[in-house]
Parts: sequence; structure tokens; C-alpha cells
Amino acid sequence: MRAPGTRSRDHRRSVARIWSISVWSENGNGLISPSLSSKGGEEEPPHSLVMSPTLKSSSPRFLDEDKALACIHCGLCLGSCPTYLETGDENDSPRGRIYLMRAVQDGRLALGDTAVRHIDLCLGCRACEAVCPSGVQYGDLLEHTRDHFEKHYRRSIPQTFLRRLVIEKIFPYPERMKWALLPAKALRALGVEQWLPKFAREAMSLIPEAISSADIPEISPALGPARGRVGFISGCVMSVMFGETNAASIRLLNRAGYEVVVPRSQGCCGALFAHSGNLEAARACARQNIETFEREKLDAIIINAAGCGSTLKEYGQLLGTDPQWKDRGLSFSAKVKDLTEWLVTARTDFGLRPSGFGFRVTYHDACHLAHAQRITKQPRELVKAVAGKNFVDLPESDVCCGSAGTYNLTEPEMAERLQTRKIENIVKSGAQIVVSSNPGCLLQIQAGLRQTGSNIEVLHIADYLDRATA
Repeated sequence: MRAPGTRSRDHRRSVARIWSISVWSENGNGLISPSLSSKGGEEEPPHSLVMSPTLKSSSPRFLDEDKALACIHCGLCLGSCPTYLETGDENDSPRGRIYLMRAVQDGRLALGDTAVRHIDLCLGCRACEAVCPSGVQYGDLLEHTRDHFEKHYRRSIPQTFLRRLVIEKIFPYPERMKWALLPAKALRALGVEQWLPKFAREAMSLIPEAISSADIPEISPALGPARGRVGFISGCVMSVMFGETNAASIRLLNRAGYEVVVPRSQGCCGALFAHSGNLEAARACARQNIETFEREKLDAIIINAAGCGSTLKEYGQLLGTDPQWKDRGLSFSAKVKDLTEWLVTARTDFGLRPSGFGFRVTYHDACHLAHAQRITKQPRELVKAVAGKNFVDLPESDVCCGSAGTYNLTEPEMAERLQTRKIENIVKSGAQIVVSSNPGCLLQIQAGLRQTGSNIEVLHIADYLDRATA
């Protein structure tokens, strides 16, 4: 007998089939039902899809069918999906995208511009996972779909250059990124940004005015009585653009009584590759990091970047089909802790106390911390411990700011819409300081505030706490 609340595979397949017929096949022509549009009326959503029952699929199956069928199309995800909130188009909702994924795999929809467009527009924020009653692993489905699409879909030359060269050959390598930033710094120093094409101006606006670097030692001893030994992931973007934030993170850990080890042979966590559709490269990154940190005897492996943390915690899943690495991946991931997650247990031991700064402070939830890792309480506890009565809530704090890794480069129009939405809510909150825990969010919010002429300060949570405990 099945436990209450569980569903057989046949039942899930039946529900999915009924939904696909009744919702996606109005009048027998395969169109999404206009009644599902949040805009109401009989307006047909953009890029309506025509499904072919006779189209044959020659591509290998890329989705785990059980994971895909876990979606019962209840619609509870709609209100949490940023792109659906903006467009009102079912094709841009989690349940709609899952249907598209399955339609491509089953050969009912060609792998062409329309299918790719709706998958590309997904932020990968995983807000849908946090509200899904069926526990759909949407992030896993999305990554495997993108991996398949990138192997079988031919992109334009500009998109290929951006994705395969800039994102995959520069961003994951700190030294290359430092060299790549030099022309941007020169253009900014010459004051000629306004003469650049729109896409170049938008990309340059994300580069912080002050790029911080810091010499991080391989071993930083604990201050006071030693409580343990932890490893630290320095990251790609973090080590290049937020070096001082890494240094602040290590100081906080040292004050909490932990010796911190930063292995020189560590590399990219693999998140940029996994999110952009190159799972094999992501797996190579995972194997390198596992091998590196296995050499050290550690109580935990600390990460201060939300997007990296979610991937690091899923190495077991990423390497799930590799019998030689799966268990090693699971063991590694079991040790990975977000900085705030780890510090909360040692709050009274590193000098955290209410500050007399008197500035109103708010907190923005980084998607991959709040949704993928389900960590929302710990960072707020730490910020409130310093801000006290000066903490103010941020409306829609868990709605994506539009950064989403490299999304603000590949999908600048939607990223700008979400950035505007976020900035309006920050200004509305009355906060003078915005705290977050992901480099992409910090860059996106800083750029948005600069465009409005606002002097609201944007800080990584490590910098905010370090300032209060220095």
C-alpha cells in the first residue's frame, strides 16, 4: 500500500496527460488556453505553440521522466515566477516550461526558436520549487534541458560569442577576468561610456565603480580559543570584484574561532556552466573541487555567494550518474555551508551586537539562497542583530532582481524590467542600506540605484557584519 499523499507514476502521467489535453489543446489546435493568461480576456499569449502529434524525435531523451511527471500543473508556482508575473504568458511559467520540455523530448514540438526562447527567458531562480507541493526539481529539469538545447540548437553568432567565449572561457577564470576588465576600466576612465552601443553600456553598468581585491592567505588562524577548521571557497567573481568581501568573510570566521583554509588548487564551482547548458564542464569543476578539499581535514566548507552555494550543495546530484564520484560528491556537499548558515551557530562568539549607526537597513533575498537552499531566516537574524529596530522589510524581497548569474547579459530586456521592479521596492522601503549575499545581486542592484541617482548603500552581508564587529 502506498503512503498517503504519494502518487504512482501512472497517476502522475495521467494527470499530466489530462492537463495537456484540456489546457494546451483548445479547439484542437494545440494553443495555450487564453483563459490562463493573467491579463484576462481572449487575447492569445505571444508565441503560442502548435503541437504536432506526428513529429518524430531523433534526439536522445534528456529529461528524467519521473521528475518531469512530478508536476501536476496545479498552478501554485505562477505567482512566484518573475517572468510569468511580468508577461502573463503560460509559456513563461514553470508548468508551461515543463510542458515545453516534455513536448520537445517526446517529439511533439520541434527544437526551434520558439521553444528555445521560452526556456532562455527562464531566470533559473527556482522560486517555483519553494512553493511546489509536489516537490518538482525544476532546477534539475532546466539544467538538463539547456544542456540538450545547447548541443542541438544553433545560436546566432553574437549569442554564441557571448555564451561560449565570454561566459564560459573568461568568467570562470579569475586571471582572465582581471585582464578582460582592463578595457572597461579604461573606457570608464576616459568617460566615453555614453558613446558605446546600448548592449555595451548595459554590460558596463554592472561593473562596480570600485573593484576590491585582497591578498587572501592560504591559512588564516582562529582568533581566541579555536573551535574548528573550515575550508573557504573564494569564487570567481567574488575573488576578482569582491576581494575585500572575501577577506571580511574570513575575518568573521576567525573571530568566531575557526581556522580558515583557502586551497590554491580550487576552481570554479561549476554554476556558470550548469546554468548555461554545459553540464560536462560543470562536472569537471565539481571533480576538481572535491579532489582539492578532500586533502584537508575540515569541519565545513564555507561559501559566501548564494549562486555558487546551491551548485556546491548539489554535487552529489550533478555527479549522480558517475559511480566513481557520486558518493564523493555527496560527502563534499554535506560539508558545504553558507556563511550565514554557519555564523548563526556562533553568533555570540564573534562580537555581534546592536550597532549605533542608526541607518535603516533592509535585506534582499538572493534567489539561490532563499529558494534553492531554503535559507532566509539565518541572514535576517544576523542583520537584525546589528540593525535592531532600524531593520525594515523589503517588499517582494524574494523576487529576483534580474541578475540570475549571467542572465542580465543574455536577456538584458527582462533583466532590466526586474531590476526596475526591485529598485522601486527598495526605494519604497525607506532603507538607507541594502544587504544581500550574492555578487550578481549586488552588481545588479548597485547598477539600478546608480541609474536613479540614489545614494542607498549596497553591501554584502559579510561586509555589513564585519563593519559591525571590527
